[in-house]
Amino acid sequence: MSALDFRARLGALARDDLTRTRLTLDAPCGPEAVVDGQHLIAFAGNDYLGLANHPEVVEALREGASRWGAGAGASHLVSGHQRPHEELEQALAAFTGLARALFFSTGYMANLALLPALAGRGDTLIADRLNHASLVDAALLSRATVRRYPHGDIAAVARMLASAVGRKVVVTDGVFSMDGDIAPLSDLLALCEQHDALLVVDDAHGFGVLGERGRGVLSHSGLASPRIIYIGTLGKAAGVAGAFVAGHADLIEWLMQTGRSYRYTTAAPPALACALLVSLGLIEAGDGRRATLAAHRERLKQGLTDLRWPLMPSHTAIQPLQVGTNADVLALGAQLRARGVWAPAIRPPTVPAGTARLRISLSAAHTGEHLDALCRALIEAGHD
Repeated sequence: MSALDFRARLGALARDDLTRTRLTLDAPCGPEAVVDGQHLIAFAGNDYLGLANHPEVVEALREGASRWGAGAGASHLVSGHQRPHEELEQALAAFTGLARALFFSTGYMANLALLPALAGRGDTLIADRLNHASLVDAALLSRATVRRYPHGDIAAVARMLASAVGRKVVVTDGVFSMDGDIAPLSDLLALCEQHDALLVVDDAHGFGVLGERGRGVLSHSGLASPRIIYIGTLGKAAGVAGAFVAGHADLIEWLMQTGRSYRYTTAAPPALACALLVSLGLIEAGDGRRATLAAHRERLKQGLTDLRWPLMPSHTAIQPLQVGTNADVLALGAQLRARGVWAPAIRPPTVPAGTARLRISLSAAHTGEHLDALCRALIEAGHD
């Protein structure tokens, strides 16, 4: 087998309907998109509150760049930690009700720093099988023993914790990005208390959307504990970019001292932190946006009651429509595009084989007319 057999490898992807096509948009992030000259109603992003193109956030980014420049110039631990970064971390800690927060350029980098800082050789990481890829990669980087439990299976977690060695860490998404369901956090925390384990919750898709004033899945579940380490993403409901890890002050100090993807990466532009400070205020005052999002979810479910493809059970902005085979979901996605609607086809390895789906992502920026157009397109496609 040649080291240069990339064409053959690409051919294998194509035969299995697993080739991805990158689309170039000619419009800002929002409920409508322009792709290759075609105007589409977009249900493809994670801008859940419609803040990515909010004029106050855009203006804060512009003013931040004017005041602080385009880049930070160095890592946080050298000379790149500027006043907006510090103010954002303090605001995130206060918003989440946790002792301290650490700002990262992306959620992937936050997870790659966190798990190896918590566990290593001789320790045990216990992870939900449907966790995000960044948590999977971070667990492998930790060199700890990694045990994966069937999705949401509390009994399996209990068995694994009972036999675990070394430091014990349970790792889960808060809201699962391709299913839209919420992790059983109360039960997981109870097990962690029983077995002296830490609980890592990646709330990429709950932060800003769930809980009191958008404080996330911990608020939604009524949970607080020094054993919880909370990860929030700032490029989804917050509408900008970046992520943070929050928790016990000593834990965050340890992460800052030892997290490799924090220590060895240039800090994010301070202008992003300026924009995020404004976004955080809009999230906190965003109960109306969250109510709109909930109303959209109910409107979608009612409009698709008799559809041939089932909506998966989800009480979040993520509304997956399970189709089945890779070829079928690609065909359905193309039928929607022909009708002016865009919902991305999700295939393995992002989801298990045989469960390819349309991932319908709702935003407060959508209108009722957008939802009705989606329902009409799906119903028409179902009759083709």
